[in-house]
Amino acid sequence: MSENILTTNNIELNVGLSNKEEAIRFTGKILQDQGYVSSDYIDEMLKREELTSTFMGNQVAIPHGTEDAKKSVKETGISIVTVPDGVDFGDGNIVKLLIGIAGKGDDHLEVLSQIAIVCSEEENIDKILAADTKEDVLAIFNEVS
Repeated sequence: MSENILTTNNIELNVGLSNKEEAIRFTGKILQDQGYVSSDYIDEMLKREELTSTFMGNQVAIPHGTEDAKKSVKETGISIVTVPDGVDFGDGNIVKLLIGIAGKGDDHLEVLSQIAIVCSEEENIDKILAADTKEDVLAIFNEVS
């Protein structure tokens, strides 16, 4: 994965989040703080979640903005947040791994593809959730690119 798309600054481990909205806002704030998106992108992430859940299975959710949010994306980036206690994304779907996505142009397609490769293996998700350092998480994502 390209160096500027995911760095250790975009990763937060062992975060306590109480609900889905807080989880999405936290994930989006990382993208904003690292300069990938403007502040209104987070509202678009919440709108996307209202349209359809970003829960993907295997304890993973990939919050991202709506199509209208593209104007709020400055550059392609992802954020990764682990939540050991989990966050309920509705219908009993508990999320322990949040991967926030901001894709410039059509970049989100490649980013989604790489995320899918990593998250298709439950073993990788377990490794990410058990990671002691941000570098360990970064290494897992870099192995597939």
